[in-house]
Amino acid sequence: MSREAQLAATREKILEAAREQFLIKGYADTSTRDIATAAGITQPALYHHFADKELIFVQVIETVGGELAANMNQILDANKGDGLEILTDMSAAMVAIHPRDAFSLIHGSFQYLRPENQARLGRLFAQDYLQPIMRFFKSDKVALRDGVDPATAANFYLTSLAPLFAKFHQLGGANLSQREHIQVLLRLILFGVAEK
Repeated sequence: MSREAQLAATREKILEAAREQFLIKGYADTSTRDIATAAGITQPALYHHFADKELIFVQVIETVGGELAANMNQILDANKGDGLEILTDMSAAMVAIHPRDAFSLIHGSFQYLRPENQARLGRLFAQDYLQPIMRFFKSDKVALRDGVDPATAANFYLTSLAPLFAKFHQLGGANLSQREHIQVLLRLILFGVAEK
């Protein structure tokens, strides 16, 4: 194996290890030591590939966000089912990629990041997370109430997903499938909790 191929393989191992660590534990609770150990390398070797933890985190979110956007756009392009079914599929795609609440994961990291990385993550979040959801809310599959635009609806949706990641208490009870849990939450998001 050439030196370039070895470097590329090590870099990929670092990003895979970092992805698992960051998505499960979050930015603040993941150290470069955790990442290096999970990748089977030393911390100095990690720093040979990445200048710091921030750059690794941004790269992980860029990769994960790109995968999520591709999955959600594919669901939207297929256009199968009613609005609740499509949004359920999109939410299931989110849960499959993110073991914890994506909004909290990304925005919770901002306090630790340099302004340029905050801006980059903000752009990635808008492009890969908000845009597909806004696309759904712009479609004919859902009729938004007066005064609610697709951007507001998409932001509300993303900030309301935390119950999907709760292990101790799940909406609708413990005997429901993941899809049924998603639909309980989506009905609350889309239709509210009260008739008046």
